[in-house]
Amino acid sequence: MSKDHFDYVIIGAGLSGIGAACHFSKKCPKKTYAILEGRDVIGGTWEIFKYPGIRSDSDMFTLGYNFKPWTSSKFLADGPSILNYITEAGKEHNVLEKIRYNSWVKALSWDSDEALWTITYDNNKTGKTGQVTCNVITVGTGIFDYSGGYEPDFAGREDFKGPVVHPQSWPEDLDYKGKKVIMVGSGATAVTILPEMAKDTAHITMLQRSPTYMAAVPDTDPTVTITRKLLPEKLAYRVSRTQKIALTYGFYYGSRAFPKAIRKLMLGGVKMGVGSDVDMKNFEPYYNVWDERVCAVKGGDLFKAVKDGSASVVTDHIDRFTEKGILLKSGRELETDIIVLATGMNLEVFGGVKITVDGKPYDPSEKMNYKGIMYEDLPNLGSIFGYTNASWTLKADLSSEFMTRLVNYMDKHKVQKAIPVNNDSSVIKSVFLDFQSGYVQRSIDKFPKKGSKMPWKLIQAYPVDLLMLRYSKLNDGKLIFSKAKTKKRAPLKQAS
Repeated sequence: MSKDHFDYVIIGAGLSGIGAACHFSKKCPKKTYAILEGRDVIGGTWEIFKYPGIRSDSDMFTLGYNFKPWTSSKFLADGPSILNYITEAGKEHNVLEKIRYNSWVKALSWDSDEALWTITYDNNKTGKTGQVTCNVITVGTGIFDYSGGYEPDFAGREDFKGPVVHPQSWPEDLDYKGKKVIMVGSGATAVTILPEMAKDTAHITMLQRSPTYMAAVPDTDPTVTITRKLLPEKLAYRVSRTQKIALTYGFYYGSRAFPKAIRKLMLGGVKMGVGSDVDMKNFEPYYNVWDERVCAVKGGDLFKAVKDGSASVVTDHIDRFTEKGILLKSGRELETDIIVLATGMNLEVFGGVKITVDGKPYDPSEKMNYKGIMYEDLPNLGSIFGYTNASWTLKADLSSEFMTRLVNYMDKHKVQKAIPVNNDSSVIKSVFLDFQSGYVQRSIDKFPKKGSKMPWKLIQAYPVDLLMLRYSKLNDGKLIFSKAKTKKRAPLKQAS
């Protein structure tokens, strides 16, 4: 089988993949690369999800790329605006022409002798299997399993006569105008959907097992408006971005240092939003701030919906579905026309791709991460995994930059292999993420481990990662560089 060869391959053409391609095109202009995308469009999450009100839950000055200013006045952007932003970035850096659509990657196979990856993919349109080879891979597929969301096995589900939908596969023809709706779940997706649906439903109820921390976030930021008037566009974006990073981490570390004070402050804000007539027990989590991700409430819209009575929040456990709705453990039955299961996502490592190294299966759950990008005993491959306590793209940008540094370093020193190796027996492995959200805990055993020492620790802090990934030396004694064993490779069909 004739295979095209590239210096670099990016898997996935979503926010992470397009960003990685833009960085690579700028920093490695003489190298060839391709983007393998399983679907026939770009955008990933921001194209797949169609539920009402879809938007970011991070401010766009940090969810935006570090190389492309976010020029809209929107603080939290809607899905179509984000998709347009990703597309613009791709066009500006001429990366869209590098995408090979309908290329669903199934397997990655590494050959140490030739220092070469073989990527096997299925073409979704033709049904045929194809292959390409490359030297270095970045996996930019994110962490979600896009084949379907998480749906608990609720007893009596077949008894309910109305529609039961999950946000990940939202029906375009779902008519909820004037209907009663129950939203099961109170995470970021539920917080986004509920106020949007509340505009048209007869009533919508958020049914949760336990409360979630929520905070009102303004639609626009007056400080950004002033900064844009005073400074050139790129500099204004840099200043606003730096300000938002500082505020994000100030809030995060302040919450960890003063949990009681921050909790009181946040719950006070919620009470002001929902009014004195609402039972605050439905908004008082049992855990500390940032043990789970804090949900952003755009312009306080959810609080307004609860205050004006178009929406309500119920804290209880589901006993079973009934013909008319949901029976709770307390014995109360909630009647409804539609049930929305905002019950979270399933997570995947490397997009579910099977990996072999010299013919042996590679199990990421047995290995440690290296600087949050590469993986122990896995050569020439990095993946993009964003922050849980800040914007995903902050880490995605740094990860993409690191991979371009790696490619250029290997080229300069005429080495073909870079593999993270742990030679310190005192390093203790532990769970990858200390995060209590259900979607994480359900899948955490599949993920790589983190170590007790650098560079095996997972640092959820942008300032630390900035120094480590952009400025620290690559040849650190843990990332081992070497040459291919095969002196004369078979001729490779170098693709453009």
